Amino acid sequence: MSTHDLHEGTAVSTILIRGARILGGAPSDILLRDGVVAETGDLAGARADQTVDADGLVALPGLVDLHTHLREPGREDAETVETGTQAAARGGYTAVHAMANTSPVADTAGVVEQVWRLGQEHGHCDVQPVGAVTSGLQGRQLAELGAMADSAARVRVFSDDGKCVSDAVLMRRALEYVKAFDGVVAQHAQEPRLTEGAQLNEGEVSARLGLTGWPAVAEEAIIARDCLLAAHVGSRLHVCHVSTAGSVEIIRWAKSKGWDVTAEVTPHHLLLTDSCAERSPLGPYNPIYKVNPPLRTAEDVRALREALADGTIDCVATDHAPHPVEDKETEWAAAAMGMIGLETALSVVQEAMVETGLLDWAGVADRMSARPARIGRLTGHGRPIEPGAPGNVTLYDPSGRQPVDPAAMVSKSRNTPYEGLTLPGRVVATFLRGRPTVLEGKLV
Repeated sequence: MSTHDLHEGTAVSTILIRGARILGGAPSDILLRDGVVAETGDLAGARADQTVDADGLVALPGLVDLHTHLREPGREDAETVETGTQAAARGGYTAVHAMANTSPVADTAGVVEQVWRLGQEHGHCDVQPVGAVTSGLQGRQLAELGAMADSAARVRVFSDDGKCVSDAVLMRRALEYVKAFDGVVAQHAQEPRLTEGAQLNEGEVSARLGLTGWPAVAEEAIIARDCLLAAHVGSRLHVCHVSTAGSVEIIRWAKSKGWDVTAEVTPHHLLLTDSCAERSPLGPYNPIYKVNPPLRTAEDVRALREALADGTIDCVATDHAPHPVEDKETEWAAAAMGMIGLETALSVVQEAMVETGLLDWAGVADRMSARPARIGRLTGHGRPIEPGAPGNVTLYDPSGRQPVDPAAMVSKSRNTPYEGLTLPGRVVATFLRGRPTVLEGKLV
């Protein structure tokens, strides 16, 4: 990709993208003017302040992540809103939902507005805060859901992610409450009693390694309960990071009933299995593979891919979970759970879904932009690249393969499970409302 500025040193208000393949289709020009898509098609005579050569690149609507941990306030040693949104832009994202398990917890209007304003201040992508379901993530009483919904941040997604709302009565009340403002409860499905001390997916690998097993039923039981609760009160339920074949079947059943249930899968659950803890380029017992929910079996991976392809699982969400070196480079039992994923998500989806023929690029745009925007009620994102739509565009080069180098990432943390792997494709440019945040693979 090459760029050319017509007026050096002046503010860019029009950008002409030449020859991009919108959703992988025939080459087309895209004119971005004053923050929106002005024209598409053969624009041979068009002039702009800046021209971007996109020959061979796939153009996608700006990606939307429903599940990002930005760690600010409280754990700025792991990530900040600035570094996390820089990583998002590098990964092709124009909007992320920032999870509530910060310190202090995002359980009041004041905290969610702080996170929202930090996102606006840095400007690499839009930051939509997620509000906690319960005060302090303690699972005892509802947080200030209405106040967060009415705040400047206009919160519509609520989650205690990292912890499960295990109390059925409290979960029912939350589902009832969010109906008033078209909100959704995003559940971290993990029955706490069934996972006490759990370290790795319960199965042959955990048995051989001597690590306490994490049974699939701990996830599946909560999902089944919450689907029934959502149907009972007529509310919206979103299931975070689905990881088992059994969970897929429960969600498929709930959707067949017409219930308002949506679900997400992470890139790492689409590609990696629990065998990584035993055999990987990084060696056995490497805590880089310790994550919640745990990596599962190859059979689960196949079921998750098929469910994403057929729409049972609605979208891909990164669960980008940065941790400082000292929290991951320790013995397995003491290590923190989580992996970073914003900068590699699109490449992993290409590997797991596109290269396998399960999704085309239109399907990728649907699962990584349109659907997550719709679930999160982000009206300015997830729109097709057509005249009048916001100028949120990702240019992606699907050709070639590159080794994953943690040192080259812009996230403040380096806990990627893909170190040592070679993945396809790369994000070349990202535009947020017509303004480039990434050009030629580099932050602007």
